[in-house]
Amino acid sequence: MSGAGNVRYKVAEAARLAGVSASTLRLWESQGLVVPERSATGHRQYSEADLARLKRISWFRTERGLNPAAIRQALDAESTANDDNGSATSMENNADLQVGRKLRNLRHAAGKTLEQVAGEIGIAASVLSTLERTSQGVSVAVLHNIAEYFGTTVSSLSGEEEARARALVRAGEWRNWPRTTPGVTVQLLAEGRNQMDCHRFVLAPGASSEGAYRHEGEEFVYVLSGRVEFVLDGDQFYDLHPGDSLYFESRRRHAWSNRHDGETVLLWINTPPTF
Repeated sequence: MSGAGNVRYKVAEAARLAGVSASTLRLWESQGLVVPERSATGHRQYSEADLARLKRISWFRTERGLNPAAIRQALDAESTANDDNGSATSMENNADLQVGRKLRNLRHAAGKTLEQVAGEIGIAASVLSTLERTSQGVSVAVLHNIAEYFGTTVSSLSGEEEARARALVRAGEWRNWPRTTPGVTVQLLAEGRNQMDCHRFVLAPGASSEGAYRHEGEEFVYVLSGRVEFVLDGDQFYDLHPGDSLYFESRRRHAWSNRHDGETVLLWINTPPTF
């Protein structure tokens, strides 16, 4: 266990505090009920939040007699209720952490180690570990490649499909994606499960995809302000200014970067929602 403010418990200690056995903790992890962090040497480390979750899981199991699927639903319902009663900042922070947890759950469900997944994607294991723990520190291109590896999309990982759909989204009331990539803010212009991903991208000076990526579908980009450069197929360069638009097939490898010394704002639409 580490110092105050960053408390981490080993399996045996977490099990004792939660009132269950260490083997029960491992079972709950395999069922996706709780996903602890891992140390550099691969040992499980439970946070205070994990410990609180363990106690709720135990209560649901013993007092309510719920099975794992029902416990997950109950925990998700509690999380949603807490979000509704919390501040906007708290909701964003919770969503940020959920991206890493989703990836960790997908990796564990696939029976893969950090080293295996990182090696097959072509990134350092430390980068993947940081992403799972903090939901931060990777480029858009890398995040897309990780999502593709697990058979999902960046939009899904970011919780876009889980939003309570609003037919009308007023100016300035956009819900943000978790901030996984430095300098890139993605805001939802349409919520829920739709046939189009409609986003407002806000790029800080120098922000970029940091590499090319591709997927199925078609894309439309319109520059609201600033300046952005798109590179298609590695050899076609498009320098876009306010009022310019670009339409292309998503299966073409594409990369982009903010070429403006200030903020660049884009209207970006993908169809179907495969980003």
